[in-house]
Amino acid sequence: MSTTMDLLLNEPFTGSMSADEARLRSIFTGCSDMVFHAFTTAAHTPVLCIYCVGLCDTERLERQVLAPLQQSAANVRITVGASHETTHGTTHGTTHGTPSALEHDETMRGTSTSEAPMSSVEMVHTMGQAVQALMDGGALLLMDGETSGTVYPLYKTPNRTPQEPAAESTVRGARDGFTESLDVNLSLVRKRIKTPSLKLKKMTVGEYTSTQAALVYVEGIIDPSLLKEAESRLNRLNLKEVLESQYIEEAIIDQKHSPFPQMMSTERPDVVASNVLEGRFALIVDGTPFSLIAPVTLFSMLQSPEDYYQDQYMSVFIRWLRYLFYVLSLLLPSAYVAITTFHQEMIPTVLMLSIAKAREEIPFPALVEAFIMEISFEALREAGVRLPKQVGSAVSIVGALIIGQAATSAGIVSAPMIIIVAITGIASFMIPRYAASIVTRLLRFPMMLLAGTLGLTGVMLGLILIVIHLSSLRSFGVPYLSPATPTSVRSLKDVWWRPSPKGSPK
Repeated sequence: MSTTMDLLLNEPFTGSMSADEARLRSIFTGCSDMVFHAFTTAAHTPVLCIYCVGLCDTERLERQVLAPLQQSAANVRITVGASHETTHGTTHGTTHGTPSALEHDETMRGTSTSEAPMSSVEMVHTMGQAVQALMDGGALLLMDGETSGTVYPLYKTPNRTPQEPAAESTVRGARDGFTESLDVNLSLVRKRIKTPSLKLKKMTVGEYTSTQAALVYVEGIIDPSLLKEAESRLNRLNLKEVLESQYIEEAIIDQKHSPFPQMMSTERPDVVASNVLEGRFALIVDGTPFSLIAPVTLFSMLQSPEDYYQDQYMSVFIRWLRYLFYVLSLLLPSAYVAITTFHQEMIPTVLMLSIAKAREEIPFPALVEAFIMEISFEALREAGVRLPKQVGSAVSIVGALIIGQAATSAGIVSAPMIIIVAITGIASFMIPRYAASIVTRLLRFPMMLLAGTLGLTGVMLGLILIVIHLSSLRSFGVPYLSPATPTSVRSLKDVWWRPSPKGSPK
C-alpha cells in the first residue's frame, strides 16, 4: 500500500461531511460496490450513509437506521444495547427497557425524540477505522460538525451450518465441524470448554485482506514460554494477504523446507478442544474451516480423535496397526525393489519362482516398474479428488482396475508389483492426518530410487537421513520425535498405549 494511502488512512475526521466524503471517495476510487447515500432527515439534518453492497445487510439498514431517521420529524438519538466505541465509551443505564443501554452523546438536531436501536454500535475517529469497519460489512453514518462516524454492524456474510468434516469422518464422535465463520468456530470450541480459563485472543493479519484470526489456549495448562513464543511469531507476521490458514502456517513454523507438517490442521472442534486441554494452542482463521494446532510431534500426527471414543483395547490395537502401516506406506515399494533386484536370496524359493514367472515377460527393471505404477496410482488418486463427488470414486476405482488389468495383460507391469502398490495405497489411507500421508507419498519416490541403485543399503541410508532430519526438527521448540527422543517415560504411555480419561476410576 502506498505511503500516500497510509497517510490518508491515519487522518482523523475533519467535521466537514463534504470533505470527509471526498477523502473516502478517493480511497474507494474504482470500487463500484461502495455506496455513498446522502439524504436529509425529517429534521432537515444532512446525513451521509456509506456501505458496501453484498457485505452490508441493506434490508436491516433501511428498516433499523434509515427509516427512523427519514420518517421522524424528530431529534433522533442513537440508542444502543451492549455497545462500544472503537476508542472509548460511557455506560448510561437503561433506555426504553433495554438493560445496560449506551446512548450516543451527540444528538441529531430536531424537536422530539425517536429511537434507532442497534447493538454493538461503534464510533470511529479516523479514516483507517472507517475503512476497516466498511470492509467488515458495517454501515457508516457521517454528519456535519461531527469529528467521528457511527458504524452499525449490519454484517451480511454467507455462512453454512456446521457439518461433519468429510476428510475427518469417525464412526463414533461429534458430527459438527468448523465453518468459514470465525465467530461460529469459536463458539463451537467454547461450547466444549466452558471455563473462563479458555482464552480467545483475536488479531488481524494480512495487509490487503485484513483477515481475523484468534489464538485459543487454556490458561494454567499451556506452558507460558510456549504461549509467549506463539504470540511473538504472530506479532512478527508481515503478510500481504491471508486467504487460508496455510498462509500463516508457512510463515510461523520452525523449518519451512521440511516436508513433515509442523502444525496440525483440523476441521473438528473436538480435536481443537482436546489439544488445547493437553497444553497446546490453536489458531482459528476467519474464512476457512481449517484451524491450526501446535506444537505437534510425529506420534500425535498418527493419532485419531476416535482413539478416545472407542474401547481402550480396540483403540490400542488400531493405533499399533496404524504405526505398522505408516512404515509400510513408506518402505514397502522400496523394499520390494531392493530385494527383487539385489537380494533375491532373501525370498523363499517357491515365492521367488512365482515372482520370476510373473516378471519374465516384463521389459522394465523393478525400479521402472514401480515408478510407473506409483505415478499412475497418484494420478488416479488426484483425479478422484478433483472430479465431482458423484463420479470421482467410481472413476478412481474403475480406472485402477482397468489400468492394472490392462497393464498386466500387456506385459508392462507384473501382478506382484500391482499387489505391492495396492497395499501401499491402503496403508497410506490409514494415516488419519492428510498432511502426514502426503509426506510418505513424497518420500516414497527417493526411497525407491535409492533401493533401485544401492539395494537395501540405499533403503537404510534413506532411513538414516530421515531419522536425522526428524531428530533435528522442532515444532515451536518441541522435538518432533518426543517423547521417544528425548525420552519421557510418562508421556510415552500415550504413544504405545491409550490411557484412560483423566479422573476415571483406577
